[in-house]
Amino acid sequence: MASENSPVTGINKLSLRDRLDSYKRHPGSFVLLLLVLLAAFITFCILIFIIAFILMKGVPYLNADLFSLTYTSENCSVVPAVINTLIMTVLALLIAIPFGVFSAIYLAEYAKKGSRAVALIRVTTETLSGIPSIVYGLFGLLFFVTSLEWGYSILAGAFTLAIMILPLIMRTTEEALLSVSDSYREGSFGLGAGKLRTIFRIVLPTAIPGILAGVILGIGRIVGETAALMYTSGTVANVPSSVMGSGRTLALHMYVLSQEGLHVDQAYATAVILLLLVVGINTLSGFVAKKLVKGK
Repeated sequence: MASENSPVTGINKLSLRDRLDSYKRHPGSFVLLLLVLLAAFITFCILIFIIAFILMKGVPYLNADLFSLTYTSENCSVVPAVINTLIMTVLALLIAIPFGVFSAIYLAEYAKKGSRAVALIRVTTETLSGIPSIVYGLFGLLFFVTSLEWGYSILAGAFTLAIMILPLIMRTTEEALLSVSDSYREGSFGLGAGKLRTIFRIVLPTAIPGILAGVILGIGRIVGETAALMYTSGTVANVPSSVMGSGRTLALHMYVLSQEGLHVDQAYATAVILLLLVVGINTLSGFVAKKLVKGK
């Protein structure tokens, strides 16, 4: 245990004393600190209120009928919607991750620094990130459903969602790659490794936490999406026999139940299941990220 006069303790006390003196000299800094703490407290309270509201409204209506294998108008089962959600998530990630990661590798490692083309690509991806999901849904309806004649299908919905999350994965992956120290690359080059080998054996493993953060955000957007899927995957409440069949996800299932007005209680119960699913996916993703970081 550090003594009271140890350097570390002295530094900590000095730092705290200096901070208090700084607040006395600059009252505005103290006011800003209070505003930041107040904003954090309000955000936390809003989050707790939303979670508590969903749980109080939905938990009493969780029953065995809600978890039946097939959907009927009486039981409003969520099992087909959960399965469709998992299928949609996996397909969208399988499409978006390779394109997003490889595009980010090009922008961060191969593209000429200060290039106008690179700047244009970055502005375009940031613009695409801000487009409302309903616009993606209309695009998917016109292109995948109508032009390619896929109809209302899981595949059309997955491609639409992949386009939606592609800018997010690109930007987060690029930032993760740029955050890797150049000394790693120089050390690999000094040992005789080529550029491609350096990227895949040194840079990418180091950037995995940042890449997974983008993937987790993408999963959250996929799981919670409704507007884009209404026009692409359809609202059939059963598990399709193939990816060319129509099926609704959990969020879309909840939206349809609430819109009908006949099963509002079951819609709240579905919201509880959706909340638990998102928490479970995020927890699993965080666990995988830690394992990958420790295994490097």
